[in-house]
Amino acid sequence: MTVSVDHVGISVPNIDKAIDWYKQAFNIFQISEVMEVNAESDEIASDVFNNKFKKFKIVHMCTSDGVGVELFEFVDPKNEMPENNFQFWKTGIFHIAFTTKNIEEVCKKISSSGGKQKSKIWHLFKNKPYKICYCEDPWGNIIELSSHPYTVIWSNLIPNQK
Repeated sequence: MTVSVDHVGISVPNIDKAIDWYKQAFNIFQISEVMEVNAESDEIASDVFNNKFKKFKIVHMCTSDGVGVELFEFVDPKNEMPENNFQFWKTGIFHIAFTTKNIEEVCKKISSSGGKQKSKIWHLFKNKPYKICYCEDPWGNIIELSSHPYTVIWSNLIPNQK
């Protein structure tokens, strides 16, 4: 059985601003209109989000290599930003990563458009050009930037593995 990453869902307080920001920062493209989903008329969403859910907006976007990015604006209950958005020690997904050839340029785009650069740009190995940097979008979602694809950076690090 083969499994691959299909998409990531990101909660934001304003879907229209988030669409513009993600297009500008990462050159991802929109593949659907913004849709409003209501608990009364959507059985699947009601099942997934339980009885607390009443309404959200969603838009489907896509990276150049076909990975989906879903932006959600929860309307009822209203989206809440946590005070500490980087609770890496707690179980769960704590960041998403985008690969870009020019980390410096994307960091500048993120910082100049309301996001933040959280870390320095780090060279991972002395003898390789691989770089990473942690950032966040204007709503506090943690984003890692990587200079090379994941498999290029991390393959062949286990000696004698067959």
